[in-house]
Amino acid sequence: MRFPAAALVMAVTTFAWAEPLLLTGGHIYTADNRRPQVEAVVVVDGKILFAGAAAEAGRMAPADARRIDLRGRTVLPGLTDSHVHLAGIGFRELEFNLEGAPSLAALQERVRERAAQTARGTWVVGRGWIESKWSPPVFPTAADLDAVAPNHPVCLRRADGHAIVVNSLALKLAGIDRSTPNPSGGEILRDARTGEATGMLVDRAMVLVGRLVPDHSAEEVARALEVGAARELSLGWTQVQVAGNGLEEAAALRRLVVAGKIKLRIYDAVSGPGRAADELLKTGPQREGDGSRFTMRGIKLYVDGALGSRGAALLAPYADAPASTGLIVNTEDKLMPVLVAALRRGVQIETHAIGDRGNRFILDLYEQAFAAVPAAERAVREPRWRVEHAQVIAPADIPRFAKLGVIASMQPSHAIGDLYFAPSRLGPERLKGAYAWRTLLDSGAVICGGSDAPVERGEPLIEFYAAVARKAIDGFSNADWHREQRVTRAEALRMFTMAPAFASFQENERGSIAVGKVADFSVFSADIMTIPEEEILKARCVMTIVGGEVVYEAK
Repeated sequence: MRFPAAALVMAVTTFAWAEPLLLTGGHIYTADNRRPQVEAVVVVDGKILFAGAAAEAGRMAPADARRIDLRGRTVLPGLTDSHVHLAGIGFRELEFNLEGAPSLAALQERVRERAAQTARGTWVVGRGWIESKWSPPVFPTAADLDAVAPNHPVCLRRADGHAIVVNSLALKLAGIDRSTPNPSGGEILRDARTGEATGMLVDRAMVLVGRLVPDHSAEEVARALEVGAARELSLGWTQVQVAGNGLEEAAALRRLVVAGKIKLRIYDAVSGPGRAADELLKTGPQREGDGSRFTMRGIKLYVDGALGSRGAALLAPYADAPASTGLIVNTEDKLMPVLVAALRRGVQIETHAIGDRGNRFILDLYEQAFAAVPAAERAVREPRWRVEHAQVIAPADIPRFAKLGVIASMQPSHAIGDLYFAPSRLGPERLKGAYAWRTLLDSGAVICGGSDAPVERGEPLIEFYAAVARKAIDGFSNADWHREQRVTRAEALRMFTMAPAFASFQENERGSIAVGKVADFSVFSADIMTIPEEEILKARCVMTIVGGEVVYEAK
């Protein structure tokens, strides 16, 4: 489906085409069920001229084509990460990264070292810790941070981005004490005995401290975007779908793409409700380049928090916290005007929903919006709205995705990370509707796959492996992991190729290796479609091609 002319704002931009290419001598998978594999591909002017037999490809290739002998390597249609936070990936590489801290003591030691390198009174800000594999698996506290950094305000974001832990100095600067009420859609965790704030702030409560942390400069954001994009290309991603940002970051992305400093294709959704969403609803969708170099047509909304921090909204209480059912962070009154306006303007909606109550809440609102704006009154008859994560769904709600035409945007690595603690959060019955890829596909729903980096590592082979194996990276799984929900390799490939293309209205331009589509390819060292399951994670990206240009090549 293409954008209606009335909903399209297009800047005049010139992208230079790369040299012609001929790819032969490897395993070339098309993601097209009618012709799953071909022997060779010819690329001219950034598009696929031919895909088929090697002998015919040799005759059709221009004399000046670069001939790439794959030497048994594997070519896939350009992979897309359908849910990513690109600036966050860059900042993870550039700044204080707490990923992989194996214990509270290890976290404390990293903070101690960082504070020693930081001027007294200056903020220490980091991200990436997760307590679920610690022993015991409990949240850190302000007292834990005070012990190693009492003279710096400290703010450390959990890996899922839905909770922070801060020290006592940060609490004091924010004016948070035992009498501070929970903000709407957020929670200040408190000591059960004293009632004092523990230092853990969940979802909307993070703003109480976050507003005091110095913002990044425009130059820092641009640098993070470039670093993040370079990393994505080196892993084999050819497009990323950015799950929520502000107008300034979106504008920076656009400038960097137009200037050729970012070679990734970008499909951007701005955060809402708010100024960015209001602006997009005024202008309508926007594009740059050869169909999909830069596209901004989505608004990212939130209805609940994350499962790990017990912010995901559940229909029944948490199995390990009977007093809590999580948090709904937005109201119907705030969201419905955005949904109705988006249907009339041709703007796509994607909404973060993790718990079964959160998923039901947003499916109900989507259904109300579709009824309020019949297809004949919409700028796009089939709006292809999305639910981001869709992690825990009540059985009765699973068929509603296909019935409503709502896309499930899911991240396989969330399952193999969360299933260490999800059984204790959910209990055995709710696990049956958790990370339910097989059930959703069998119901007729479309699943587009992503990573949610920097929440997860953001590596395509980890996501592919998680989808087909439903095992931890070290091979662990048990009955709680419900391996019957895993998918086939062909289905996993489509989750990262054709499904994201459909989810971004680009299925006629990309997503498979077919004549006339843009020449985006991800090239790997091994045939991940056939090698033993345990070998998938040993493969490596050796080349990434976007629009016929080799934008990454391993040495």
